[in-house]
Amino acid sequence: SQTGLRIMSDNPYIIEVRNLKKSYNKHIAVNDISFNIAKGTCFGLLGPNGAGKTTTVELLENIITPDSGTILYKGKDRGRQFNQEIGIQFQHTELLNYLTVEETLKTFAAFYHKPLSLSAILSLCTLEDIRKNMNNKISGGQRQRLLLGLALLNDPELLFLDEPSTGLDPHARKNIWEIIQGMKKKGKTVVLTTHYMEEA
Repeated sequence: SQTGLRIMSDNPYIIEVRNLKKSYNKHIAVNDISFNIAKGTCFGLLGPNGAGKTTTVELLENIITPDSGTILYKGKDRGRQFNQEIGIQFQHTELLNYLTVEETLKTFAAFYHKPLSLSAILSLCTLEDIRKNMNNKISGGQRQRLLLGLALLNDPELLFLDEPSTGLDPHARKNIWEIIQGMKKKGKTVVLTTHYMEEA
């Protein structure tokens, strides 16, 4: 350009956070944090309960508004397309008891312009054997795989997981982490919270 400035079009960061703050009354939940998340990485927020992990993730997800600070997605403010390009597995999600696993996936798929096929999600999250089971008749590990499947329905570029393996037995936890590793191998970016050092 005439000014001698060089504009870099290939931003290596999918998320950029600058001086992020969030308080509830007098309680400071997020205290002036800054970080970058590179594309195609698994980025972990590690800390004990009450450390501000969930609040930080909800700020990144655009669910709550920061008191101050900046969050950029692909180098820009988060627009409408942001919601179509992310997947979220919340820490607490209520499922309708009398829908089957398959019916639940079909219902949530209707929220997206271009969802993955039902068969792809069932295979990816190893849900084929329980597809006809009611949501209130599946185990904790199966439930977490279903919630992960819901978060992956839109084939997101950026996946948010809030303590995805809390309360699971070692086998169920291993299943969840194999799915997450598979996402990373596909070049997806994963942001997760955990209070387990070994997982981080």
